[in-house]
Amino acid sequence: MKIMIKSIIRPEKTNAVMAALMEAGFPAVTRISVAGRGKQRGIKIGEITYDEIPKEMLITVIDEKAKDFALKTIMTTAKSGEKGAFGDGKIFVSPVEETYTISSGIREPEEAEEVTA
Repeated sequence: MKIMIKSIIRPEKTNAVMAALMEAGFPAVTRISVAGRGKQRGIKIGEITYDEIPKEMLITVIDEKAKDFALKTIMTTAKSGEKGAFGDGKIFVSPVEETYTISSGIREPEEAEEVTA
């Protein structure tokens, strides 16, 4: 089974996380610039509250067997310092039911089609 990992991280950590994923054997990553806030409801500086903090979302689809290794790679690389800090991000994991290659229209993996009863 395949899973999708969506990581929302600090922009300054993006290149390091993408390099770590590549080195760990996960080269396929989609990168999207996003903005949002976490439980802390943004950042208040003086009288101004900034509630749309710039972040990056990295999306990758991997075999479920590699989940723990991929999560450890992301968490270790995206964490600020040894203990981490508010705003380091979140990771969401969800199952992937189907995958298709647009150019060929082929459903992946092919072996899922070959299951016999």
